[in-house]
Amino acid sequence: MTKRALITGVTGQDGMYLAELLHEKGYRVYGLVAGQNNPKAELLAESHPYVEIISGNLLDLVSLIRAVAHAEPDEVYNLGAISFVAYSWENARLTSDVTGGGVLNILEAVRFYQDSSGRQVRFYQASSSEMFGKAQEVPQRESTLLWPRSPYGVAKVYGHYMTINYRESYGMHASSGVLFNHESPRRGPEFVTRKVSRAVARISLGLQKTVTLGNLDAKRDWGFAGDYVQAMWAMLQQDEADDYVIATGETHSIRDLLDVAFDEIGIADWDSHVEIDPTYIRPAEVDLLIGDPSKARTVLGWEPTVSFDQLIRMMVRHDIEDQTAHRDGVST
Repeated sequence: MTKRALITGVTGQDGMYLAELLHEKGYRVYGLVAGQNNPKAELLAESHPYVEIISGNLLDLVSLIRAVAHAEPDEVYNLGAISFVAYSWENARLTSDVTGGGVLNILEAVRFYQDSSGRQVRFYQASSSEMFGKAQEVPQRESTLLWPRSPYGVAKVYGHYMTINYRESYGMHASSGVLFNHESPRRGPEFVTRKVSRAVARISLGLQKTVTLGNLDAKRDWGFAGDYVQAMWAMLQQDEADDYVIATGETHSIRDLLDVAFDEIGIADWDSHVEIDPTYIRPAEVDLLIGDPSKARTVLGWEPTVSFDQLIRMMVRHDIEDQTAHRDGVST
């Protein structure tokens, strides 16, 4: 029988890559989209016409119960969240409700469906390396103490432990992927990697002169989103549910990011193109995140395929093409 999957957060970069992967594997794919006349739903319908869009909201349990009942899924991937960390300080309550409380709501909807249908649903929760925050060991692994440093990180910790609780309390096949930073040309322009790649593209085309950033010494473990959704799927194919760190095991600073991005357009010394604004520095900074993906490598057979250098150059090339099209008035 054809497998069925429901994805929350389907309009984000992970949701789009995951929908493509599941479609290629023969799944019938359903995507949860909040609100009527959502412009993202229209874009998704154009780019991913095989996704059946269902209206629902992580804040509304009844809508989630209806969505799960309609999709009759074998697998549910909860990728929906308010995921921009800087925004979470400005809207801590909404971030907590959606990114944290939303996990409880979708877990309850899945549990209700299982109890009423007698079918087991495999559940994936998108946990985050931001849960480690003030990292208590390097590299970070599944057993590392969580010490979040943002409202977003705190909300993700809540969702992570709630997923574990439902696994242990109700025997649900519920797994969490503790994903380290993963980027792509589909990343929103508010995120630093895409902010840099887009600015560098515009600088190369003479459309702007500088990019404004915060802490250039912050370090992250950056991978390619297209690789990371492979790990999500692999978790739900295991006989037993569990939690996995998904990372490259390498760390790079914002300076490294700038080095590669500007090198792609032939600029070796980028100092004159970068301005520092203290308002972009987080109230509580996360200085070093680097994951240990050993468990995922051993159990899931997962390995990243795109290097940091390849990823950043891919994003810059995409943005040069995109910005050129915008400049020339060509629809992309």
